[in-house]
Amino acid sequence: MDITMITVSPIEGVFSIERMAKIGTGTTARRVKQTALYYAREVENDMVELQGLNNKHVPFGEVETVTKDQLLADYLPMPQLYNEVIGNLRKVQKSVARGDKFRKRGENFTAEYEYANALNLDEQNVRANFGIGLCLLARNEDDKARKVFDRIIKIDSAFGEDHKHLFNEYGIALRQKKLTGQAVDYYKRALDLADDDENLWYNLARAQFDRQDWAKCGEAVSRCMALDPTHPEGKKILDYLTKKGLI
Repeated sequence: MDITMITVSPIEGVFSIERMAKIGTGTTARRVKQTALYYAREVENDMVELQGLNNKHVPFGEVETVTKDQLLADYLPMPQLYNEVIGNLRKVQKSVARGDKFRKRGENFTAEYEYANALNLDEQNVRANFGIGLCLLARNEDDKARKVFDRIIKIDSAFGEDHKHLFNEYGIALRQKKLTGQAVDYYKRALDLADDDENLWYNLARAQFDRQDWAKCGEAVSRCMALDPTHPEGKKILDYLTKKGLI
């Protein structure tokens, strides 16, 4: 007897859910129903990743995980939006990829244009924000770079594992441009989310060294060495501070 195998494709699509939200304050406060849209993608073990859509129908922000059963029970599929969402997502990805390509060539104005196209659809796109910031720093447009810095430091996902090489590169660029105050704030923000990274502690120590804040430099490099006693650059700073009697 022949047995026909049925293959079920993983879930990927747009879903909505109605939630109660509070509007107004005090005596004018009231609760209303609001519809939230999500891009859903099944990963493994019947789990589904959900990411909210912004007002231009592009996935953005934090990713939450629900079970497949919870998705199908609580969320309503919106197949009419899928093609638009995927199309916008691809536009963002292509613009960022072109921006990266031009930035690596040193064509910073063209790269900035591509990153700006991505940000027009997804203002919280991590790679585009980092990219445009690096372009501005390379052109010594420090005032504009500070505005981008203020935007990046509020995006939690900018400091995630997936973007580690970018936030390290950006922090080093801040320090090299003598924007040491921003570099210190930046590394502290990164350490709020990953305080077990010895290289972040080293980079914070290096920025504090540039500011000649010897006490805080010593604290940061000590944390670096506690995590990695063989860290060569950290050892150099620690030896210098000790030899000069600065800590």
